[in-house]
Amino acid sequence: MTPIVVDTQPIAGQRPGTSGLRKKVTVFQQPGYLPNFVQSVFDALEGFQGQTLVLGGDGRTFNDRAIQTILRMAAANGFGRVQVGRGGILSTPAASAVIRAQGAFGGLILSASHNPGGPDGDFGIKYNTGNGGPAPEKLTDAIYANTLRVTRWLTLDTPDIDLHTLGPCQLGDMQVEVIDPVAEHAALMARLFDMDAIRRLLARPDFRMRFDAMHAVTGPYAHTELGALLGAPAGTVMNGTPLPDFGGGHPDPNPTYAAELVATMFGPDAPDFGAASDGDGDRNMILGRHFIVTPSDSLAVLAANATLVPGYARGLKGVARSMPTSAAVDRVAQALGIPCFETPTGWKYFGNLLDSGQITLCGEESAGTGSDHARRTGCGPCCSG
Repeated sequence: MTPIVVDTQPIAGQRPGTSGLRKKVTVFQQPGYLPNFVQSVFDALEGFQGQTLVLGGDGRTFNDRAIQTILRMAAANGFGRVQVGRGGILSTPAASAVIRAQGAFGGLILSASHNPGGPDGDFGIKYNTGNGGPAPEKLTDAIYANTLRVTRWLTLDTPDIDLHTLGPCQLGDMQVEVIDPVAEHAALMARLFDMDAIRRLLARPDFRMRFDAMHAVTGPYAHTELGALLGAPAGTVMNGTPLPDFGGGHPDPNPTYAAELVATMFGPDAPDFGAASDGDGDRNMILGRHFIVTPSDSLAVLAANATLVPGYARGLKGVARSMPTSAAVDRVAQALGIPCFETPTGWKYFGNLLDSGQITLCGEESAGTGSDHARRTGCGPCCSG
């Protein structure tokens, strides 16, 4: 099928940050805005012809339409296959897991993280490389340079793809495979954790937990992994259906916006353990009965107890934290005799340490944590672009 060449001209303001390009939904809906940026991404890549691209997002407004545009453009530009999450859903950690497990060339993740959704909310797009992590600064600089000189974008004249039916279909010369968005992530969790031990804990009558998905992307993951696979009782998952406007809420896991969960955990009949995650599933808040674990302490606790998890039984290579994050993890690293790195704010700095094999765990002040089993693509406290 012959690609259609659409003439265009540069649109100002398309510089991607650490977490890609984020603007209002109405900005992305402007004619040519999304195609200009996607073409600029493809033009910055080398050697992707015939390769696999992973695609999905957090389900916010415009997610579904953007995916159809990107699929046609990927086919017109020469990708051989795109794996897209069913319904257009794919959390950021799951996208990383799929990219790494499938040996994909890279992936496009459609998310504005913890920013509000809905027609008047935010939308975002970011490119992940073959290691599952965010594009390095050299690549984002090249993408931005392309946005300043783009003159055409490529697409196909084809019907929309059915994103709700699992399996392969054809789009021009490219195969589109609609995948279960949870399966690869669940398989990774099963390799890392002692699922039998967690299953026994959740079955105990004296233990209760709540997980607040905030009507964002992690709802399907929680229902499958906590519910179907681990046997958590009904009612464990709160707000577990992804909605384009996040149910009118703000999917930022903190005491202000996860107020329903906080009220539950501070109530007279509080559960034993609580957690919440953000819009695309790469930030978290951890709670106990009548207390909240700060992001800094969360990283320190993870590091101190990592070897209890089968996936980390051999110990940690090192840890890293962003500069504004407290030094609690520094003390843990000192006790364990492993290096601890302080980085500027921005997930790309963690990515450099992960890629060089110097750290296993990392985290930052805005409730994001990650490790070398999968790469989250987090951001700093601003997250505006």
